[in-house]
Amino acid sequence: MLILGVESATAQVGCAIGGHEGVLASAHSTRARRHAESLVPSIEFACRQARVELADLGAVAVDVGPGLFTGLRVGVATAKALAHALRVPVIPISSLDLLAFPARFTDRLIAAVIDARRGEVFWALYRQVPGGVQRIGEARVSTPEELLGELQARGEEMLLVGDGALRHAEVLRDLRKAEVCSHGITHPSARDLVLLAHHQALREEWVQPWEVSPTYLRKPDAEIHWTTRAGVPGPQPAAD
Repeated sequence: MLILGVESATAQVGCAIGGHEGVLASAHSTRARRHAESLVPSIEFACRQARVELADLGAVAVDVGPGLFTGLRVGVATAKALAHALRVPVIPISSLDLLAFPARFTDRLIAAVIDARRGEVFWALYRQVPGGVQRIGEARVSTPEELLGELQARGEEMLLVGDGALRHAEVLRDLRKAEVCSHGITHPSARDLVLLAHHQALREEWVQPWEVSPTYLRKPDAEIHWTTRAGVPGPQPAAD
């Protein structure tokens, strides 16, 4: 089965195509705030490179977050529209799962941390298991200082990955027995999305397009801004 992976939860947008042979083609871009303009051309480019047609796809995989509102909305809407038009199922995968997956060969505790803007981070903890990683507990949104407290309480050797860990490295540097991955694992990857989705496809772990929805973990900036203007205290908005 050929799978198209659509990834747009963070500052990076991309796609990949692959199946049992591995990843056949991929395209990624980090052009700020241009997810909508970049995604469709990236899909067309990946199809040409893989020498496949959209009609050849058996499923569409998509990163459902948590992540930045605008990027998530673009990626999920695109994946649902393609899957509906092609009459194929969708395989939704968490952005934090994708971020932790490349670190699956470490025996340390893995903290996947995505920059949520507005002085917050999305994060989750993982441990190595045969063939991949397993999440410990639920994905959360918090300040970097709150994350620091959670990790300090564990007192374990750990590896921190993601643009959130890099952006707030000054706060997290107080962690003992911890390493912030400074290169290689910054954003969720469409290539890893296809690899993870292939394993789920073999187990027929998919849903129909209308069942897919993004995981935000907090209200969109526009809604928070409206609440603040209405006189209800709330955090000030910042652009995705």
